[in-house]
Amino acid sequence: MTPRIRTLALACATVALAAPLLTAPAQATSAPPRTGFEESDGARWTSLPEEQKLLTAVDRAAKRVSVTRIGTTKQNRPLQLVRIGERPTRNTVLLICSQHGDEPSGREACLSTVRDLAYAKDKKTRRFLSRTTLLVVPTANPDGRAADTRGNSDGVDINRDHLALKTAEARAMAAVIRDRKPDVIYDLHEYGATPKYYDKDLFDLWPRNLNTDEAVHKEAQTLSQGYVRPAAGHDGYSTGTYGIWTDPVTGDPVKQTAGDGQERILRNMSGIKHAAGLLIESRVDPMTDAEKQDEALNNRRRVASQRSALGGLAAFTDERRGQLEAATDAARVEGLRDRGPVYVGGADNDPAEPADIIQDPPCGYRLDAAQYRDIKDELALHGVAVKRSASGGAYVPLRQSARALVPLLLDERAPYHMVTARPDMVC
Repeated sequence: MTPRIRTLALACATVALAAPLLTAPAQATSAPPRTGFEESDGARWTSLPEEQKLLTAVDRAAKRVSVTRIGTTKQNRPLQLVRIGERPTRNTVLLICSQHGDEPSGREACLSTVRDLAYAKDKKTRRFLSRTTLLVVPTANPDGRAADTRGNSDGVDINRDHLALKTAEARAMAAVIRDRKPDVIYDLHEYGATPKYYDKDLFDLWPRNLNTDEAVHKEAQTLSQGYVRPAAGHDGYSTGTYGIWTDPVTGDPVKQTAGDGQERILRNMSGIKHAAGLLIESRVDPMTDAEKQDEALNNRRRVASQRSALGGLAAFTDERRGQLEAATDAARVEGLRDRGPVYVGGADNDPAEPADIIQDPPCGYRLDAAQYRDIKDELALHGVAVKRSASGGAYVPLRQSARALVPLLLDERAPYHMVTARPDMVC
């Protein structure tokens, strides 16, 4: 590891994201709350009532923290957003924790991070939070977490609903992304290993969707390869690219089993919406004989690896603030130029076929009254601009920040389009 990377990894700890799980600043005016996971030393996961107790405590204890309700699940559980920052900032990072209810380690990392940042008193942390606002959805799938299931209470995989927005959970997240315009969207998950080809402590992956702005795509890859992986490696955790099996001897790719460019996944939708997205996956399966014999030890490793990766995210945000903001700002206005193709297939490692490229997109799409009624709420949640017509329908122009998203929602060539709108070639 180079001295520069080691310095970055150490800097992470100073902003509390890479702090030990059970550490609390001595200067705190009252004892910081502990998660159920910490209280049990990893023997069990934090319950939803314990989460509510912790969030209530940090909301009351620290002016830099606010907790708001952004939605309600079908089973009437709250979807909540935690905001942490010393003052309003241009730079914003969003953590989405445990979209899949049976993948709890990311949620534990998020909860302890919220607590640590709420109670931290050191100057470096305060300086970090004076320049970056951290947003956290600590439990993105409360019904699934309560049932320990991948999907929500209807069995829907929320991470396949970021285009159609049929679930309350995905709708709440879309509204946050629309209103807060985060520069980074960091999505915490877990995976099952397939030794010897697929068995790292942590995998990660950036947006592969070809509609991601080139500079934003570069920042997401830099977050992964220049910060998250080195920070995890510094702490002794192995890393790799999500979805790619590798030869254990040569390290060469063997096959791809996941991680494509489909737009309905949050990792890819992040790029389409001009944020440097990153999926992070910790290994569920025990890594050692000791972890096989002690489930709590395995659980602690899962959470600690997620915390280590979060340290890399903190260093990236602090170190590349200017480049990141320049990339996301430019991407958000690029659609106003209304130039270039739109891709309905392919990925950054899978060149689009001719049929996957709308080479000369229309000026916009026309929705009749019934179509507009059906999807107007979803268009609004996505932040898509529309022009209403006297007939009750609407015209959706491509000349807008969400330019690439419009055909993915409305063009019959897009695999997950919501309605088949009429393309308008007259500008």
